[in-house]
Amino acid sequence: MYTMNSFNTANQKINQYLNNEILSATPEQLIMRIYDFAIVNCQKHNMIKTNDALQVLINALNFDNPAAKEISIGLFRLYQFCQDQMRKRKYEIVQKVLTELKESWEKALKNR
Repeated sequence: MYTMNSFNTANQKINQYLNNEILSATPEQLIMRIYDFAIVNCQKHNMIKTNDALQVLINALNFDNPAAKEISIGLFRLYQFCQDQMRKRKYEIVQKVLTELKESWEKALKNR
């Protein structure tokens, strides 16, 4: 029979694995994980977690680099639109936008 101690040990191993995975991830892999987190929480209709993930994506934008500024402005507007749609409980719209953005990122990263 499982004891509480065996659950704690299993959770510690999972947390250690996740910590190692995150700490060794590239910035691109972290962005993909944030998209996954946002999409899953959107599917669960969890407005707070989805908006938190969107805020992390917003905070990761680079407005200082002239080469990235235009793309960052476009993504900023899309992320704000998604946050607004989440507040209106239009989960399907947000899920569609986030899924398409994630797929675009995946294609762009493969073509590098």
